[in-house]
Amino acid sequence: MGRVEGKVALITGAGRGQGRSHAIRLAEEGASVIAFDICAPVASVSYPMASRDDLEETCELVRAAGGDVCSAVVDVRDFETLSRELAAGIESLGGLDIVVTNAGIASYAPGHEISEAAWQEMIDINLTGTWHTIKAAVPPLVAAGRGGSIVLTSSAAGLQGTPNLAHYVAAKHGVTGLMRTFANELAPHWIRVNSIHPTQVDTPMIMNDEIFRMFRPDLESPGRDDIVDVSTATNALPVPWVESRDVSNAVLFLASDEARYITGVALPVDAGILAKV
Repeated sequence: MGRVEGKVALITGAGRGQGRSHAIRLAEEGASVIAFDICAPVASVSYPMASRDDLEETCELVRAAGGDVCSAVVDVRDFETLSRELAAGIESLGGLDIVVTNAGIASYAPGHEISEAAWQEMIDINLTGTWHTIKAAVPPLVAAGRGGSIVLTSSAAGLQGTPNLAHYVAAKHGVTGLMRTFANELAPHWIRVNSIHPTQVDTPMIMNDEIFRMFRPDLESPGRDDIVDVSTATNALPVPWVESRDVSNAVLFLASDEARYITGVALPVDAGILAKV
């Protein structure tokens, strides 16, 4: 018997990276998955976003892990489409028990140099998109009457200030605030709400030329290997980053009955970055 056997999980940003990892991990433990991704470029983001082929590959991997799955191309900024596709997913898979608000973007600049457009896209996707996902998911969760678990992807930057990420930090602090408020509002319905706070994770959001240059401005064309020492120095444990599956294991725990009395918690998966002095 899997740890989330028979449950249905909505995961946004499921096309690749952490979202794909969460979908596979929950499927391994018995969940069916509603997988959403934007599958399109975002103007202020320098790295390629997931594609429709990426989302379909996630679905194939979920099926290979033993889970049923349905997917849709959804921009979390578009509440009407998000709500419609969620309703279709619930009808297809028979319910909703777990929500993982993983969709998010990153871009980098000193706070006073962030463009108006980049600021707005960051807030609209990372913060408002998280709120949209909860807003769409709460009515069916409450109506089902069997409780549930909502896990919000924040960041270590949702609990501290990080240079060159003012818009991202603002959005992720906002996500932490949403978690704390919804944990109180939804507790009477036995719906638990928690957030996860990773350090750097080995995904395309981190492994790209923009962040390589930010970490190593002394090099003309830095690559992945060039940022290992700098990245390691930010964490307490001597690792440069964590893997998506490390975060997925935390998501699984918070989604499972093992965490049945845990709500309103900001859970770091951060290699000690928040503890480091």
